[in-house]
Amino acid sequence: MPDLKDQIALVTGGGRGIGKAIALALGRLGAGVMINYRQSREAAEVTLKELVVQGGSGELCPFDVADENQVEEAVKKIVDQHKKIDILVNNAGVTSDNLLVRLTAEDWNRVIGVNVKGTVHCTKAVCRRMIRERYGRIVNLSSVVGQIGNAGQSAYAASKAGIIGFTKAMARELASRGITVNAVAPGLIDTEMTTRLPEKLRDEFLRSIPLARFGTSQDVAEAVSFLVGPGASYITGQVINVNGGLYM
Repeated sequence: MPDLKDQIALVTGGGRGIGKAIALALGRLGAGVMINYRQSREAAEVTLKELVVQGGSGELCPFDVADENQVEEAVKKIVDQHKKIDILVNNAGVTSDNLLVRLTAEDWNRVIGVNVKGTVHCTKAVCRRMIRERYGRIVNLSSVVGQIGNAGQSAYAASKAGIIGFTKAMARELASRGITVNAVAPGLIDTEMTTRLPEKLRDEFLRSIPLARFGTSQDVAEAVSFLVGPGASYITGQVINVNGGLYM
C-alpha cells in the first residue's frame, strides 16, 4: 500500500458515497484529508469522525466547487495553514436525468457548472501551488456514462466525457512540473440509488457486467489510492475504468 504520510489531500464531495470512501482510504494511508462539502455538513462531520477513529487526520472544508471565488479562498486557506496541497481528488458531482427535450437550461448549467467547471476551478487553484512544489497528484472522477453514453443522461454524459478530455489536456500541461493527472471512471456502483432499483432492472444491469456484480465505493477508492501513490509516478493522462468489464 502507498504511504501518504505528511501529504495533504483535498477531496471534493468527500462527505458521502464514493467521496467518503476516498477520504477514508487516503486517511488510512497517512494523508491529512481536507473533506469538502457544499450543503451536507452533517454527513461530512460523520466522515471526519470515522477518519479520526481509524487513526487518520483531517478537516472539514466547506465550499461550492462551482464558485471560483469560493474555491480560490478555500485553497488559499489550506495552503496558508498546511503550506501545500499534494493531492487533489475532483469527486464532487451532480446529475439531472431526463430526456434531452425535457431538460431545461438550468438543468444543463447546474450539471456542467458542478461537474466540469468545478473540476476546472479546483484544478486551476491547486495546480498553481503544485507547480511551485514541482509535485502533485490530481485524480478526476469521470464515469462509464462519459464513455458509452446513456439515454436520459445527456448532460451527465457530456460532463463526464468533458472531464476525460480535460484530464488529458492537463496531463500534458503539467507533466514537466512533476504533476500527474488521471481520471477514474466508475461503472455501476452499489449505492443507495442502485439498491432502490426494481429487482428485474437490477438483474438486467448485472447481466451486462462480466464480473456479475455491482462495484463498491471502496473499489473506486482503491484505484484512486493507487494513482496518488508513488507506484503510479509514471502514469498520467490515463482513464482507469472501475466497471467490472462493463466497458472495455
